Amino acid sequence: MRHTHADTKSRLIRRLKVIEGQVRGLQDMVERKAYCIDVITQTSAVKQGLSNMEDMLLEGHLGSCILRQVQSGQIRKAKSEILKVYQLKRK
Repeated sequence: MRHTHADTKSRLIRRLKVIEGQVRGLQDMVERKAYCIDVITQTSAVKQGLSNMEDMLLEGHLGSCILRQVQSGQIRKAKSEILKVYQLKRK
């Protein structure tokens, strides 16, 4: 199933709102002096949410922008961006 740009944007906004709520929850947990492991568990959930969002963005970029670059003969530019994506994901 192919998602449109509007579908992807909507999914990204929805994910960001969830992450925003999680971060607000973290702030509340710290203010309430919640149990450390509970805070760490929540920070892990936030990181996973951001990672999932990043994966969506990268998949879209590789499947659209990079593909168009290759199809139009911009092989060097496509290669450079693929390597940049790879380096960013390793961080």
